[in-house]
Amino acid sequence: MSEALYRKYRPAKFADIIGQDHVVKVLEAEAKSGEISHAYLFAGTRGTGKTSLARIFANAIGTSKDDIYEIDAASNTSVEDIRSLNESVFTLPFESKYKVYILDEAHMLSKSASNALLKTLEEPPSHVVFILATTETHKIPETVLSRCETYTFKKPSQEVLKKVVTTVAKKEGCVIDDASAELVALLGDGSFRDTLGIVQKIIAYSKDKRISEEEVRLVTGAPAVELVHDVVSAIAKKDLTLGLASVKKAVSQNIDISVFLKLILHTARAVLLVRFGAGDGVRDELSEKEFAFVSDLAKSDAEFSSKTLITLLDAYEKTQGAYIPQLPLELALVNIIGEK
Repeated sequence: MSEALYRKYRPAKFADIIGQDHVVKVLEAEAKSGEISHAYLFAGTRGTGKTSLARIFANAIGTSKDDIYEIDAASNTSVEDIRSLNESVFTLPFESKYKVYILDEAHMLSKSASNALLKTLEEPPSHVVFILATTETHKIPETVLSRCETYTFKKPSQEVLKKVVTTVAKKEGCVIDDASAELVALLGDGSFRDTLGIVQKIIAYSKDKRISEEEVRLVTGAPAVELVHDVVSAIAKKDLTLGLASVKKAVSQNIDISVFLKLILHTARAVLLVRFGAGDGVRDELSEKEFAFVSDLAKSDAEFSSKTLITLLDAYEKTQGAYIPQLPLELALVNIIGEK
């Protein structure tokens, strides 16, 4: 079995971390100066590098593998688990200056477990460093937050993910065209891990190691770009018949409606930004073909407004778990275009 790409290309040093300079620079300076905090909180959406940077920081302060403890708080939520941890922290490191405890999904700790952990955070042994990682900071008790040095991780931009896709594909002996890399980056949804997961599936599927947009769509279930353009054009031309027919076609092709709507939103947003003179901000996110389509619509008399995007966003949020998945999109088109 081949190694997962997100593990194979996991950052191993500070310089490998992409898009988190505001965190890396501070932690790197602390590691060099030796002014180490006893507790850190890394907050951010999934796949943004929180655990990877925690490991890198632990290594940078001279902690060996035997003195780094990774704990999945989602599986160790009870007060008994944390009491056991609290007892272990007083044991001296095997061969390092510090023992580093990385608590992933820290927001999953029960209230009693958080209270038990708080006692150790208040008066930790000098040889212990805690790094809590979470995707939901608001679920961490304020008493715990106040005792941690907090860093918020940014979601990587689509441009950054696109470069990662191209670079990793090349390292794996594949060639991926611009439009395909753009689509993978968009479907990666701001996560390095999810993006590389998609790349791995596509590489496994590709026969000649030349990845095409069609292969990406086949593997991910994403709709053909023409279908996305049909819906956006329907909005622009106020053609409800075309819009609903396009949705019906997507359903008949078993296309994931959430993915379909995400791509529609992506294109509609670009039209609006180009129309109001912010084209440079999206040019790097789009292939030449997509940018040409967007530019033509932006120059036309098409009625695209912020309300259009708000309606589509609302439909996207309602799609997950909808009894009829396509219904929120159909209703959005009716509201935007208007019944005739």
